[in-house]
Amino acid sequence: MFKMFSEPTRLAIFQVLDQRGTEREPACRIARHFASNVSRQLKILAEAGLLTRRKEGIQVFYSIRDKMVFSMCDLVCEKLNRDAIQRADTVSFSV
Repeated sequence: MFKMFSEPTRLAIFQVLDQRGTEREPACRIARHFASNVSRQLKILAEAGLLTRRKEGIQVFYSIRDKMVFSMCDLVCEKLNRDAIQRADTVSFSV
């Protein structure tokens, strides 16, 4: 499961779903937030059991299977932010 949180696009998908606050969101609406095609990442998350996937006609709807995902996402993002700040603090500029 932790491997699912190692891909930045997947973290961003969780954030989009959290911001939307809907029970289910069509894949096309999720994809609007990204420059690249996110279908592969949505499929991986659904197969890992983190998202539910339901097809209605030609649309595929995704939703978070367990709200615990948001807590995990917050922890991972917090760690990445701390690491980025630490790296920025250690960079020295010479003129």
